[in-house]
Order: sequence, then C-alpha cells, then structure tokens
Amino acid sequence: MNASDPLVQSIVSAVLQKPKYANIQPALVASLAQRELAKGRKPRDAVKEVSAKLHQIGAAYFKLTPQYARWTAELQNLPKDPAHEDTRAFCQRVMQAHSSTAERLPILEDFFKETLAAIAPLESLDDLACGLNPLALPWLPLARGARYGGCDIFSDLVGFDNAFLAHYSIRADLQPADLFAYTPKKPAQLALLLKSLPCLEQLEKGRGQALLENAPAACVLASYPIRSLGGRSKGMRQTYAAQFEALTAGKKWKITRFDFPSELAYLVEK
Repeated sequence: MNASDPLVQSIVSAVLQKPKYANIQPALVASLAQRELAKGRKPRDAVKEVSAKLHQIGAAYFKLTPQYARWTAELQNLPKDPAHEDTRAFCQRVMQAHSSTAERLPILEDFFKETLAAIAPLESLDDLACGLNPLALPWLPLARGARYGGCDIFSDLVGFDNAFLAHYSIRADLQPADLFAYTPKKPAQLALLLKSLPCLEQLEKGRGQALLENAPAACVLASYPIRSLGGRSKGMRQTYAAQFEALTAGKKWKITRFDFPSELAYLVEK
C-alpha cells in the first residue's frame, strides 16, 4: 500500500482536519498511516494512532498556542540587530511557547557558548526538527553571512522562523519536512539535533544512529531532555547517556559531553 492509496489518503485527510495537525507535512502523516494500516488497524483506529503519534512527537511540545501572525507583525517593529535588548526580550518571550526552547531559557546564556566554543564561529548550520530554536539567534555564534538551514514538520512554524531569520539578514533556508524526508541542499559545518533523537527512535528504531552517521555536516550537536514534559526526571540523564553511548559505540569521532541542569548535550566532531 503506497502513500497515494485512497485509504491512506482518507486517513491523512482525517488527521489534517484536526486544527493542531493542520500544518504538519502530509508526507509524514501518510507514512505513519501506512504503518498503522500494515498492522491491520481499521481506518478509525489508524486515525487515532497517527494522531497520538503526531501529538507525542510534535504537538505536545507547544505550551502555548503559537501566535505566528502576531509575532510576525511584532517582528517588523524590532531593530535589525539580533544583539539588541529588544530582540533578546522578544526571542525569550516567544521561545516560551515551545517546551524544548522554554526549558533551555535558564541556561541559554551558556548553552551555545559552551557547546560550540571549539568550532565557533559557524559559517553554516542545519537545525533539524528546529522548532523555535532559530530564535536563539542572539546567543548563537554565527559568522557574518552564515547560512541557516534545517527543517520542521510544521509548515507555519517554518514560515515564521524563516521570516525571523530574514529580518536579521540571515541566509535562511528552513524547509517544511520531517527528518525522514529532509535532504539538505549542501553540507553544513554543524547539524543541530536538539532533543530530537528520542522522538526519532519512537518513530523508527535505529533512525537516530543513521542520522548521526549520515548527517551531511562536519559536526553534530545533539542533546537530550532530562525531564519529561510533566517535569519528572525518572533517571532520564542516565538513560539517555547510555542510549547515546550505544548509538556512537565504535565510532572514531571526537565526542565532548556537556551536563547542564536542564539538558544533556554532546558535540560530535566527525
């Protein structure tokens, strides 16, 4: 059964009719629908399972309903300097809307400064499953004229991120795509995989390792959350440290570990 099969498409349509999934890439929805149907699920049950998976890997991370139109309007009145205090205040406020970036705010002043010190300044990066991380621009050690590529499954989010980066004259090339379908146009100095490896492994076992190996970038900054969305730690730092060590076992890479109060990060230099 392929993605164009009428039954698959009926499930895609049913899922995309739900407001919180309306802007997710149809190709990802179709792929998940195919898997559920291959398990023998009935169409109604497949819709439920696909919706649940999309919630788990994407929608659940929005703490607040995104206000892209309002944020874009506000952006027009901001200075063109990403280091300006008004820009920084705007970025911090908007990043509160997404759990991944909201959790990083208390350590933001140090996170990229410490993890990327060995390879800064960055000429190019691919932010994979970027969320609202492009708004960390004031804290990223980018070189003048740097290229900022990457992807996310929400097309409206990608549109806003590109508009934000363009406002600050960054060569923005974020694409609406999932990590299974995303193909960078050119290699980058750095690939960001911030808190996305657990989601990849939920979708397909072994996918995280394949992405680490094949990401067309000289370096990868990967990170893991150490608390659930509900705020419980449950030994996650130890669990994810073991998982990452297993993913990179036997690789002749230089790997540097960084332990922050709210995040575990690794810089992989290939």
